Order: sequence, then C-alpha cells, then structure tokens
Amino acid sequence: MKKAFMLVLIASLAITLAACGAKKENEEGGAQSKVYVFATDASYPPMENMDKDDIVGFDIDFLAAVMEEAGLEYEVKNIGWDPLLIGVENGEFDGAISAMTITDERKQSYDFSPAYFESTNMILVPEGSEIKTALDLKGKKVAVQGGTTADTLMTDIMGVGDTSLKKFESNALALLELANNGVDAVVADSAVVKDYVKKNPDKKFTTILDTENFAPEYYGIAFPKDKELKALLDPAVKTVLASDKYKEMFEKWIGVEPDMTRLLDM
Repeated sequence: MKKAFMLVLIASLAITLAACGAKKENEEGGAQSKVYVFATDASYPPMENMDKDDIVGFDIDFLAAVMEEAGLEYEVKNIGWDPLLIGVENGEFDGAISAMTITDERKQSYDFSPAYFESTNMILVPEGSEIKTALDLKGKKVAVQGGTTADTLMTDIMGVGDTSLKKFESNALALLELANNGVDAVVADSAVVKDYVKKNPDKKFTTILDTENFAPEYYGIAFPKDKELKALLDPAVKTVLASDKYKEMFEKWIGVEPDMTRLLDM
C-alpha cells in the first residue's frame, strides 16, 4: 500500500510540474504565442515602401506601436494591392495595413479598426495646367491606381468605361505616366502626392486640393470578417492615437503636426 501511495504521489507531482512548465512557456511567449501576419502594398510612400529589404513608412511604425501596446507578435508581408484585398478577405492574412480607406463597400468584405489616419485625394498636374478642380478632369487623361478610392471618385466623374481614365497597378506607375507626359493629371491620396513632389523638386508639378469634390477619408487596419484580432487591437489603436508617439511618427513621415480633431472623436 505504501508503494502504491508513493506511485500516486510521484504521478501527481509529475502532472503538476508539467502544468507549471506549460504555464511558464506560455507566459514567456514560447510555443503557445501566435505570430499574426499582416499584408501590405509597399509602393505607397510615405505610408509604406521598400527601403532595400525593409518595409518602412508611417503605417509600419503605427502598426508596430499598436502591436507593442497590445503585447502581440506579428510580421508584415509585402504582397501588392490586389493580392492583399483577396488574401485578407479569404483569411490568408490576419490583417492588412496599407493606407486602406474605410468605405461602406469595403465594410461588406472586411472589418476595420478605428480610423487612424485622415486623408483626402489630391490632384497633381504640370505647372501651367488649365485644370483647377476635379470636375475639370472630365475629358482629360487621368492616371490612378486601380481599386483605390481615387479610381472610384474619378470613375464617378468621368463615367464608367471612359478610356481616358488610365488605371495602374501602383501610384508609382501612375506618377511615372504623368512624368512621361502620358496623362494630364494623377489623382491619389494627398500624402502620396505631397511626398512625390517633395522628393522630385526638379519636376514642375502643381498640387490641387479640391475639398468640394474630394471629401475627407479615413484609413483603418483591415481584418477578415468576424475574427478576434479586431477586438484585441481596437483599444490599442485608440491608445496609440492619443499618445505623443503618434504625433512623433506623423511628423517624421508626413512632415507636419497632425490635426486630431476628427480622429479622436470618431
């Protein structure tokens, strides 16, 4: 009987030690910790772009701050815009951050974090252009990145099927088309247009901000529908938005102090 008692005691001790070991491994972020995978289209400076082998930009710094606040591990993969949209919708990725405007149409396919960036579309034209507003673009050759809000806005203005609206895989290609005199204007997010002008002072371009025809837009982190990660990150997004860290990264990448009036009230 004594021998049997000792065997039971040893077995119980082994189970307790195993449980403690598993708990410690989980707390230390061992085999139990999940690495969340986010997709991006790193052709959208200053929001995200490649610097040699590294993905850099405002979105990348913002996501890093959010994931640190939430205490979660993650990685970011540069896969391009169209694969990003498909991959998040079908659950191949846990989320996406890529200057993605929150729209009613996109809400049918994705869940979004609270808005973290206010933007608007902007027109870029050569100096001396007769174009002054978005409505002046009708009948002109205009370049946009396909599948973006700029694409949607200009399709509404110019009409579905208008071949003068040239759609490219990236804003970089759209801007190159303008530089090569292939179009009369480019429409893209203001941060992208301003960054391009800043980095190309030798090119004689003029920016046009038309707030009557281009309403403010708000970026969000996109998630597959009905996944738990949104609930985990939403509080962290709000915390980072209200922090000095957000202001620092905004000034670093956008070059001005952010106007948080609308973002913090959303």
